[in-house]
Amino acid sequence: MIVYDLACEAGHRFEGWFRSSGDFATQSDTGLVVCPQCGSQSVAKAPMAPAVGRKANQKAAVRNKTEADRVQDDEKPRDIANGPMPPQVARAIEKLAEAQKKALENSTWVGTQFAEQSRAMHYGEREHRPIHGQASLEEAQDLLDEGVSVAPLPLPVAPPDDLN
Repeated sequence: MIVYDLACEAGHRFEGWFRSSGDFATQSDTGLVVCPQCGSQSVAKAPMAPAVGRKANQKAAVRNKTEADRVQDDEKPRDIANGPMPPQVARAIEKLAEAQKKALENSTWVGTQFAEQSRAMHYGEREHRPIHGQASLEEAQDLLDEGVSVAPLPLPVAPPDDLN
């Protein structure tokens, strides 16, 4: 996965996760990359600081945190592109990620066949089962127009083949 800092024409900065730089270009060209604040599709990569690792001969400072340290850390704002993230929001996102993980435990990844398989289940051509995969905005709209129950996942999901 590649993480890009992105910015829209209104100056809103946000982060985007993509399988490759080509994936970013494809999604951007098809209008799938939009600003979460204003909905603008005019989004470009923003300048980023490179991720530079520690030298091999340097040791990381290790310190055992106490419970009080952990509670205090949970109450500190976390930095995000446009300012600090309130601790309540960070906890809500963590809970959302846990809920999505639980929902996907019994779901099968179908990749780009998502629209086709969803439609087949809707029309009784195949057995109903939980699935998740990829669909373009147009494919998702077509499914909804046909009465097929689908919903986007709130957080990105990496295909099983892309996981380490």
